[in-house]
Amino acid sequence: MARRPDRRSDNDDILSKNDLKQMGEGLSRLSVDAVLQAYHSAYARCRMVNDRVPTARSIQELVQVWKQLWKWR
Repeated sequence: MARRPDRRSDNDDILSKNDLKQMGEGLSRLSVDAVLQAYHSAYARCRMVNDRVPTARSIQELVQVWKQLWKWR
């Protein structure tokens, strides 16, 4: 039986809970403009272009930046 190809790459690291906490703390110290820039950058990395699936790390970064923006609303 044929198997699906493994699309995970070796550098597709996932952020730990501690990494996510540190990222959130770092984002909270930035200005609103800097966090907005980080959001646009993370959003661009998460776009699906030509069936390219974003990495788990990219999605985690986007969610962390979004959470910080949501706290400031």
